[in-house]
Amino acid sequence: MCIVKRHYRPDWGDDFQSHFSVDSLNGFAGHELKFENQPLQTSQLRVGFEPETRSWRMHKLRPDFYPAQKVQVEDDITASVTVPRERVRSLSPAYRNRSVKIVENCEEYLFQRPDDAVHRGFDAQAEADIATPGTFITNFEPLDRTQAAELVDRVAELDRFTPPMKQLLVDFVAAAPTQFVVSSAHTRLVDGKPSKNPRYLQRRPDRVEHRDTYLADVAARLDREIPAHESTFAVVGAILGGRRANRGQAEIGLPPLAVYGPIHYQELPELFMDYVSSLTGKSPSTTGFGSEGALTKGPFNALWPVVDMNNALVSAILTGYDGFTSAAGYVGPRYRVDHDVSMVVPEVWCRMSVREREASYLIEHGYLEKLEDFELEGRTVLASRLGYRISGRFVDHFLARIFQTPNAVFTKEMLHPELQDPQAFVAGLDSIVETHTRVAQGYFDDGSIEGACPPLKALLHVMAYGHYEGLGIEHPRLRALFTRETVLQSPWYHERLITKQARDIALWVRHREALERAAALEHQWPVDLEVRRQLVARELARVTSDQYLDELVGTIGADPFHGQRT
Repeated sequence: MCIVKRHYRPDWGDDFQSHFSVDSLNGFAGHELKFENQPLQTSQLRVGFEPETRSWRMHKLRPDFYPAQKVQVEDDITASVTVPRERVRSLSPAYRNRSVKIVENCEEYLFQRPDDAVHRGFDAQAEADIATPGTFITNFEPLDRTQAAELVDRVAELDRFTPPMKQLLVDFVAAAPTQFVVSSAHTRLVDGKPSKNPRYLQRRPDRVEHRDTYLADVAARLDREIPAHESTFAVVGAILGGRRANRGQAEIGLPPLAVYGPIHYQELPELFMDYVSSLTGKSPSTTGFGSEGALTKGPFNALWPVVDMNNALVSAILTGYDGFTSAAGYVGPRYRVDHDVSMVVPEVWCRMSVREREASYLIEHGYLEKLEDFELEGRTVLASRLGYRISGRFVDHFLARIFQTPNAVFTKEMLHPELQDPQAFVAGLDSIVETHTRVAQGYFDDGSIEGACPPLKALLHVMAYGHYEGLGIEHPRLRALFTRETVLQSPWYHERLITKQARDIALWVRHREALERAAALEHQWPVDLEVRRQLVARELARVTSDQYLDELVGTIGADPFHGQRT
């Protein structure tokens, strides 16, 4: 029907069938649809693998589908600031967040792991990057001229590469300028097996694809009516995290974690339980279950984890962004999806209205269904910690904007992983709760619990002991701690603002003293010190005023570091 609507002309009237046909194949009607005797080309997208055969699960896209243009501007390290909405000009009125988060990348290169590059021609971007001279790569197999010649001689396999990688190999064999070359499809052999952790440094796409970046900026200006002399800010519009989930490997002590459906929504208490414990399946580059991310490791972070969690939680409460996560790795123990679902989610979200992206709307209209605790063999299984998962109604309504047959993309077993293996589902839930408990207990053991802000302290108590002052996680009084109104009225939040003001005053006093020392030196400075003196005087007067505290309301302030030890 989409094809008919796309090609239909009013002068046809009711006669549209005569314009479409199929060929006869071996005496039977074929499957290739033609319009005016011209074959209609279709596009397909991989969304995971078949459980038994491990073949790709390919799904036909709508004929009118056109992929969204995505400009990646960050990877691992991002600086962010939370500010009141009224401090940012020209925001869309459709977004109702009273504070917003603005992000800025701190990296010049992105540390990429091109898992799908082993399939020749599948990851065109990775092949182009790896074939670019000067690219830093690691864990790819160094191929000498003889090995490269063997690849080039296999013409059918060589032609599956995209032109940049193909040309690199051909040129190397013809006149090798170096001793070795790498192929994007051949990772380093470790103990006789290809490494599962190939990496390379990719130049930031927004610095390379200047045209795409410029068009994105111009589009934002036109949509938000931002004057040319004002800056555009990358204001966060949605929180769409990825969640690596494994199916468990008892022989190496890896518990199952594939209990999540393709897309989940969790309210702040449940979402931050996972954030606190850095909940993830085993990654080849990390130490395993429950320890993902550089900031969870001491050598990378000199601050106690409680400080980062305080800041993140306060920001999440003030902004009110709904937290959605997509499954990567496995959906249930049978369906391997790698990162395919995570790639589909942005395409879905950019085709939803702002209202449709709100969890309250999705719950109200039956697009999200809540998981409830249940009894099993005399004990309670805490399935409610998974929050809400998308329903078949969500698939039919929103995935239909991308796929021709949306209900085939996520099967009933994918939407309800417990149907694949009930025992593995319960074991996964138990593993999650055990990890919550173990990680939270660490905050009590090292004393950093005293530095936790009240909502985080309550959450850590629930994770470690199941309750906080006799209240379970479902109690309205405990959940009220995670509301913006409660935070803004609390003494501890006011203390964060006072702390922020004191640190800003100290900063500008240091600037003033530095200018005074510079002025006392007999040196011709390339800058106008007097202009800087005036700037410092203005800013110092601003941050010391009572009005400055009012300006800070809606920001995260600064953590007073209660309980921090040297």
